[in-house]
Amino acid sequence: MSLIADYGFVLLVLACAFGFFMAWGVGANDVANAMGTSVGSRALTIKQAILIAMVFEFCGAYLAGGEVTETIKNGIVDANVISPDLMVLGMMSALLAAGSWLLIATVKGWPVSTTHSIVGAVIGFAAVGVSVDAVHWDAIGPIVASWVVTPLLSGVVAFGLFVSVQKLIIDTDEPFRNAKRYVPLYMFLTGFMVALMTVTKGLKHVGLHLSGNQGILLALGIGVLVMLFGIALLSRIQVDAEADKGFHYASVEKVFAVLMVFTACSMAFAHGANDVANAVGPLAGIVGVIQSGGAAEIAAKSAVPGWVLLLGAIGIVVGLATYGYKVIATIGKEITELTPSRGFAAELATASTVVGASAIGLPVSTTHTLVGAVLGIGIARGIGALNLGVVGKIFMSWIITLPAGAILSIIFFTILQAIFV
Repeated sequence: MSLIADYGFVLLVLACAFGFFMAWGVGANDVANAMGTSVGSRALTIKQAILIAMVFEFCGAYLAGGEVTETIKNGIVDANVISPDLMVLGMMSALLAAGSWLLIATVKGWPVSTTHSIVGAVIGFAAVGVSVDAVHWDAIGPIVASWVVTPLLSGVVAFGLFVSVQKLIIDTDEPFRNAKRYVPLYMFLTGFMVALMTVTKGLKHVGLHLSGNQGILLALGIGVLVMLFGIALLSRIQVDAEADKGFHYASVEKVFAVLMVFTACSMAFAHGANDVANAVGPLAGIVGVIQSGGAAEIAAKSAVPGWVLLLGAIGIVVGLATYGYKVIATIGKEITELTPSRGFAAELATASTVVGASAIGLPVSTTHTLVGAVLGIGIARGIGALNLGVVGKIFMSWIITLPAGAILSIIFFTILQAIFV
């Protein structure tokens, strides 16, 4: 108990700095996955993508980030087995380790999973630095399973969306007219899905509690508003006969480019809601222990403070603005050739999968989910449409990430113990 009594303020300041560093890494590396398809399909410029992501990542992280944060904070390690002193030092080392690995990966241009990084780091310090019994191994199973299930699920959804676009719009006699007819329905789906998750799960943090039926009604209303706004934007788009000579579906893709703005917003929101937990989950655990004077049991049950979510949200935005362009360009252009219609299917499938996972408190990897969706679209076009070399490199970076997080966490945990204990 003396560690928290003697160094409580210093530890809190350091923890906030490490949490911000980790959030910066999430913004710099992982948000690129969220926005890469928009940039790769040329629906948005890199500047526009960064501006959209800054607004919607922040909203997702602050309004809807608490559910998954609980899993990272309490679901992986047993607060009753670990002493408060070790819990604080361990979570600090996990943040520093995951943030360091993300910095290395971002400099190299590797799109790695921030979820793998932090989960590996938390397991590393708990299993080696404390005891193997300190880890909730039964809770690790669903998280590990989600790394396989979510890319598959996202791939299937993206495949289905892409095929529906082909059947309803592309492979018809009047693709442009059908695009204007059906794209508003996709816009409604996008608005409804993100709104539903926000109003039913996320708004508790801002003091708004809605029943299930109220949430569905509000989400339906938001979906309709998004659709009407989309229809107004689409009414300005006319057939470009000159562009259609060079590429038969140029005018149709212009319609989908408008839709991509909506899916980019929903993707950024979903990503912020899920992945802010990677930065603020351990920080929330540290803050809870220090504020309760070392009572880990009380800290485990305490709510995630709003200012902690705010710190994570700001860190994500700063990371994206300063270094996000690097991985955005890699993801958007190198897995498979993307057009707005293909990018839309990938983004909506990814956002749906991530939003669903956030709703049940499962920390999934946006990287895995998006790559699964893009692979689904590539497979729908034929396996030759995929750049298998790039896909292989991405898979390799996924395998390395978890042990890298664990090893760095053990090193930092040893150093912090040497300094403070």
